[in-house]
Amino acid sequence: MFKATYEAITKGNPMWNQLSVPSGSLYAWSPTSTYIHEPPYFKDMTMSPPGPHGVKDAYCLLNFGDSITTDHISPAGSIHKDSPAAKFLLEHGVDRRDFNSYGSRRGNDEIMARGTFANIRLVNKLLKGEVGPKTIHIPTGEKLSVYDAAMRYKTAGQDTIILAGAEYGSGSSRDWAAKGPMLLGVKAVIAKSFERIHRSNLVGMGIIPLCFKSGEDADTLGLTGHERYTIDLPSCVSEIRPGQDVTVATDSGRSFTCTVRFDTEVELAYFNHGGILQYVIRNLIGSKQ
Repeated sequence: MFKATYEAITKGNPMWNQLSVPSGSLYAWSPTSTYIHEPPYFKDMTMSPPGPHGVKDAYCLLNFGDSITTDHISPAGSIHKDSPAAKFLLEHGVDRRDFNSYGSRRGNDEIMARGTFANIRLVNKLLKGEVGPKTIHIPTGEKLSVYDAAMRYKTAGQDTIILAGAEYGSGSSRDWAAKGPMLLGVKAVIAKSFERIHRSNLVGMGIIPLCFKSGEDADTLGLTGHERYTIDLPSCVSEIRPGQDVTVATDSGRSFTCTVRFDTEVELAYFNHGGILQYVIRNLIGSKQ
């Protein structure tokens, strides 16, 4: 049975052999595919690391309490019929019965970005008790889907941050729980504590993880999420130390101290490059020159 199965393994089968295979050494991205799409991580990337970035006058995209899981951040389940991802699929000719799930479409950044914070059980303090994947666009006061609000901020060139409680990013480890917020333009997450792997993933995508000081959180500091936030981070990576304290200032006049959760020198190197992907690519190309 083994011999009969494997003696022609390298010859394939008629269906496999009839597939159209593009020539060339690079993958030929299909502009019409709703499952696989070229991600923008290396768009406009140069060989020179951009260096560390602080955050200036950022708006709060979301204000969370404790125990926000990776499934809250990047759900893997079904795509809701009224969600930004559903709208995208319908506009690209996909029938509702063929939506499938976020997990099955994880190869398409356009859908996964729209699915970030799309969990229908999301509890965002900016909504004052309302449950669902919405937020308040602070400059206008409009209630929008998280994706639509994030795109408004990005279009206007405005940074965003997230406020959170304890154990932010708990649950199963998901790379999209860090990729998604990065694509939405989130520059930092300020939380009471982080799940270990998710904190590392945030650093890997160029997002700054900060922890409130012991005994403090957004509520005790009187933060509502309607403020604008400036994070005073040194512009030279050699001046940043793992676990150092930084000042976060708001336009309401309130300032507080946080601990930057870059826990190792390697993580600082990732951040200096804009993320782990850019770090790897630059070092790979540099090693072959």
